[in-house]
Amino acid sequence: MRNFAEFRIIGRVGRTEVLEKVAYINVAANYGRKIGGQWEGDTHWNRVTVFGKAMERVEALGRGDLIHIVGRVRQTQYEREGQTVYSVDLIADGFATLSQHGDPADFGRDD
Repeated sequence: MRNFAEFRIIGRVGRTEVLEKVAYINVAANYGRKIGGQWEGDTHWNRVTVFGKAMERVEALGRGDLIHIVGRVRQTQYEREGQTVYSVDLIADGFATLSQHGDPADFGRDD
């Protein structure tokens, strides 16, 4: 049996960055959280890495677009100044644009 780690995000695009061999999409996902008896929005930002032909489609995305991304999770570690640094990469296997140009005020800030 094959073992794997995967993710699925439906959220709004905050910022995209297309480089020579890789592209990045910052995606906001909103969750409800109860604070003192009141429900409040809790926005989480996810940076997704995109390779290959899908990079061209990243250039067409705009801030506020609603997208659905699926992919795999990869944990990495490296040494920096004598310390081991751990990170988790979200690598897109595919994505679809569900709606374009939503209101960015609906999903938080990309700082």
